[in-house]
Amino acid sequence: MTEVISYAYAVARDDDGSLAQALSGLPGVADAPVHLVRAGDRDEVVVAVSPVPEQDFHEAALRANLEDLDWLESVARAHHRVIEALAARTTVLPLRLATVYLDDERVRRMLADRRAAFATRLADLAAHTEWGVKIYVAAPAPTDRPAAPPAEAEVSPGRAYLSHRRAQRHAREDAYREAQEAARRIETAARGHAVDRVQHRVQQGELAGGSGENVVNDAYLVPLGHADSFRADVTRAAEGLPGVRVQVTGPWAPYSFATPPEAEPLTDAAP
Repeated sequence: MTEVISYAYAVARDDDGSLAQALSGLPGVADAPVHLVRAGDRDEVVVAVSPVPEQDFHEAALRANLEDLDWLESVARAHHRVIEALAARTTVLPLRLATVYLDDERVRRMLADRRAAFATRLADLAAHTEWGVKIYVAAPAPTDRPAAPPAEAEVSPGRAYLSHRRAQRHAREDAYREAQEAARRIETAARGHAVDRVQHRVQQGELAGGSGENVVNDAYLVPLGHADSFRADVTRAAEGLPGVRVQVTGPWAPYSFATPPEAEPLTDAAP
């Protein structure tokens, strides 16, 4: 028989007792059913959990599985699916991917120890959503060979090449300056709507999510009533800046703002 442990998705408020019904039939990680854990029978602060195979989440196995992109994508999709189902009904504090505990009793103890901090953070995040803003520098593609100079121009191939490379460098520098201006404008526009911001590490390779170089990767916490204005003003702020692309995504559950400042992040409790 396969041993199971408890996978924790998020902390949430269950004010009217409807979350269990909302999660009924929703497959979690490893297609396991999702249920709620409470510190007390009538506690409104809950943790959404599901049983997962211990063999996939102990330390050595998890390190290997995180290198398996298919496995990682499957877990991430299930993790996000549960959090989005919760966020459609209530305020949530998403937990980081692959947060596991030996059993539900360990989850219950953690919740009892941190209930006050969780409740305060849930109150702070009520009626707010997260929006992502990324800025990309769409630098000109490098070429190995410059365009041929006009026939009447007395320019050697070497000088033409150097001139071409210098023009490319200047174009890239101009694009970076435009990106800095875009970041300044966007921050000013966002300040009129957002109540908090988190600056994430810029993304590279496939994670960058599009063409160009990602130079800004920010998350903003925005009140629900400001969502449309936030998106419109941030998008408009970068207009007229050549060589710059801005991507605004959302609304999301507040992944970037979930951990209470006074509480340490949760640690995996499985061996």
